[in-house]
Amino acid sequence: MDNLTFTNSILLMEGLTVTPQTSYPVFILLLLAYVFIVVSNTGLIILISTEKNLHHPMHFLFCNLPLNDIMGTTVILPRIMHDIFRETSERYMTYAECVVQAYFVHIYAIACHYVLMIMAFDRYVAICNPLRYTAIMTNKMVVKLSASAWGLSVFIVSILLGLTIRLSRCRSKIENPFCDNASLFKLSCENVVVNNIFGIVYTVIVFTFSLGSVFITYGKIATVCITSENKSLNSKAIKTCVTHISVYIIMFVSCASFIFLHRFPEYSESRKLASMVNIVPPGLNPLVYGLQTKEIRQKFLHIFCRKKVNP
Repeated sequence: MDNLTFTNSILLMEGLTVTPQTSYPVFILLLLAYVFIVVSNTGLIILISTEKNLHHPMHFLFCNLPLNDIMGTTVILPRIMHDIFRETSERYMTYAECVVQAYFVHIYAIACHYVLMIMAFDRYVAICNPLRYTAIMTNKMVVKLSASAWGLSVFIVSILLGLTIRLSRCRSKIENPFCDNASLFKLSCENVVVNNIFGIVYTVIVFTFSLGSVFITYGKIATVCITSENKSLNSKAIKTCVTHISVYIIMFVSCASFIFLHRFPEYSESRKLASMVNIVPPGLNPLVYGLQTKEIRQKFLHIFCRKKVNP
């Protein structure tokens, strides 16, 4: 393998920098994280799909989140775990595989924002305009919101990667734990100003709309709760808003840091750390968005207690 002659179709992945002593602990940690994310998110999807009393707009919209989390972690973690026990000089991937991974990595990243935006909209209508909730959040509206979130993500990422794959390549090393658009266009020696401008513009637009809509929505929800007379319900609603925003901030900061640090090669190690923090939200989402939802929590407790009574 040392004498392998690179062609334009073969790339060297930098992957995670681990020592032989830490490779097994890191692998086990990532494996446990991956299993937990997949099992917990799959369980939520199955639970919502099979339980008729969970067939509500809020829960159907929520299904987009675990589906996206499973896709994102499946695209990222198995490949990283596969390369942990390989020498850094033998971590190869074809260019086509790298493009496919980058495509789904970016869909995962963008869809996170859009899905959280439509979920925040649903909660806003439910709390701030409850009398019109059933009229607004119909099954048709749920399908439209979900299709818009995924369709817009696919459309933007297709343009993003389309601008990159048109470039010729003069390098063959991906300096990142996984493939992404910036790592791909850095393989080119051509002028990548268009790629940089489009990437920055779409990132600013997505982040601005995402951050603005989520905080404005939850801000209005908090205002309604504070001015309402039902203090017990208001306290629970505010607590839920705070935890949701906390998870959102973790996702936002990790994504923003990863994108920002790509512009500064001297902070490559910090960028790698930020990229791996992106697997934290998929592990927190089932706990925060799933188990904090009363109906889902009660159903989980009912299933657990039934299994405990009937072993």
